[in-house]
Amino acid sequence: MSEPENGGDKDPNRRDFIYIAAGAGAAGAAAMTLVPLIGQMNPAADTLALASIEYDLSKVEEGMQAVVKWRGKPLFVRYRTKKEIAEAQAVDIKTLRDPQTDAERVKAGHEQYLVLVGVCTHLGCVPNFGTGDYGGWFCPCHGSQYDTSGRIRGGPAPKNLEVPEYSFLSDTKIKVG
Repeated sequence: MSEPENGGDKDPNRRDFIYIAAGAGAAGAAAMTLVPLIGQMNPAADTLALASIEYDLSKVEEGMQAVVKWRGKPLFVRYRTKKEIAEAQAVDIKTLRDPQTDAERVKAGHEQYLVLVGVCTHLGCVPNFGTGDYGGWFCPCHGSQYDTSGRIRGGPAPKNLEVPEYSFLSDTKIKVG
């Protein structure tokens, strides 16, 4: 009896099935290896919990500021007075190094609350409230001065204090992040 022309395989469909089965098995094994490997790269539950926080604004009285830790940084939550709001709104933004109106830095209808990442944009120091020339924050390390809207007004800092993403869940509760 002579050898079949296809190289000894009596059924070419069987050979195709073996290739497909072997490929599917290899893909399944790769998936079983890669899924846990990639899954371990996701942030831990405690890290995800810090990604966003909720804060009760009723803890902050008018003219006061709360400092909350968020993502390892201080978060300033300030309940501004009418005078501070008026001062911030009266500034000619053409005179600012990093021009932003006060309205761009607060949520409409809640202008009294200002939420800022409390890190100086110069070298990452934490500015103090109420000691600068503009009624806002002053960084004692290098002299950067911010106004009552957290905008840079003097010193070496190049940008305004950062306003994080936040939203109002109610009139007295915000979610940051």
